[in-house]
Amino acid sequence: METLSQHLEYLGLCGDNTEAEDQILESLNGILLALTEDKQRSFSLLRESGIFITLAKILKGNTRCAVKAAQVLSEIAKNEEMKKTCIEADLVLALIPLLESTDQEMLLHAGRAIGRICYDNRDLQEELVKVGVITSLVRILTDYAESEPLVHVDLLALCNLADFDTAKEALSRTKVAEQLVKQLRRAENHERLEIVFEVLQALAENDGNCVRMVQLGVIHQLLDLLEKHVESGDISVQHAALSALRNLAIPVVNKVQMLEEGVAERIQTLLRSEMPPVQFKLLGTLRMLADGQADAAEILGQDPMLLNRLVQWCNANDHVSVRGEANRLLASILRHNRSQEVVKAIQEAQAVKHLVSMTTSKHAALQNEALNALAIASAIDLETLEESFKESQLVQSLHKLLQDDNTSPEVKYNSMGLLCSLLKSGDLRQEIEADKIKETLEQLCSHSNANVVKEAVTTLQVLRGERPISLPSSP
Repeated sequence: METLSQHLEYLGLCGDNTEAEDQILESLNGILLALTEDKQRSFSLLRESGIFITLAKILKGNTRCAVKAAQVLSEIAKNEEMKKTCIEADLVLALIPLLESTDQEMLLHAGRAIGRICYDNRDLQEELVKVGVITSLVRILTDYAESEPLVHVDLLALCNLADFDTAKEALSRTKVAEQLVKQLRRAENHERLEIVFEVLQALAENDGNCVRMVQLGVIHQLLDLLEKHVESGDISVQHAALSALRNLAIPVVNKVQMLEEGVAERIQTLLRSEMPPVQFKLLGTLRMLADGQADAAEILGQDPMLLNRLVQWCNANDHVSVRGEANRLLASILRHNRSQEVVKAIQEAQAVKHLVSMTTSKHAALQNEALNALAIASAIDLETLEESFKESQLVQSLHKLLQDDNTSPEVKYNSMGLLCSLLKSGDLRQEIEADKIKETLEQLCSHSNANVVKEAVTTLQVLRGERPISLPSSP
């Protein structure tokens, strides 16, 4: 510690003297040695010495010594308490220009120091994005793609910054997608894969990056790795890859390409996994693919093995999230499908009762998904569904929704839309009349919501056998 004090004293006096570079380097090495021998006492002396201002001067004005100074800071910044001192001395601003260096050692130490100082500090991280650090990081990833230590530091930095909207925007103007695909191919350990997946997941939340990555073929690499890791059971890698996959399935142009390339079939193969978190995310990805895509809905809706699995998951009381996602996928298949064959397949799989049950969910969004799905299915082939509707007491469920004051206006509106479809069946019309729904509809004609009133009037007219009179929509 006495030697450390001498080194700190010397740097305080001569730290920015370019003529004393050998002695400065010796003192910086002395600090590194002291940190390996006794971190806590070294930190205490460093804090008291005021050496950080000198380190900032070395970083800015002494090219030969700056690498060693950056290394010293990367070691100091491992300590949570020392980060504050580094921030107060504006050391991050002094380190950022060093990312433009062509010296790999400089890039490594400067990158580590910046990453450690800014870790878990949202304000500082956002500041990094504003001053253009994203461009530097992508350049390093491009120029030094074969350097394991540099790539690791660089990917960690991108992972920490990629959540910011400003970072996503900045990344969309670079060729980072190509570099990530390259790193995905090269990655050999789980940690590296997980980091790349997390960056991909964040990037996939931007309309430009997302489309570019699918064009580059990242989907099949994700699926290849998932197939490998479903067997090995590496949960963290699976989570990161599945989240990225789901985000990539959101843009319409991606859905079309993914379907053409057989992604839906590959995901179904992966559903053999018995791990609920994996099943949950895979089901969500299939739902994203079916969203707005009649072709996808018809492919999925005519696969008896998939439908049988979905029905099993709809009964999975011990895994609520998987059960919910299975129900939502069933609803999505019906909502986006236009085929009588799909309606028959879902009926044969005994899935209708689960969608009827979904209409009574605690969440209005899920209720509406189920109601719309059943209305579309009824419009396509009511005769096929009639018996299941009676067995599952759909009419009675709809009546309860209309009577309940806590039911949202949109759910009431969609419930009446479904009732209008059911009235085309003689047997179901009898049930509707026997359940005295007419009285409830008459009460809804004075509801506070104009759309509910309009639909109640229309449903009453259909119930009475009158031709519905078109009322003006609410303003």
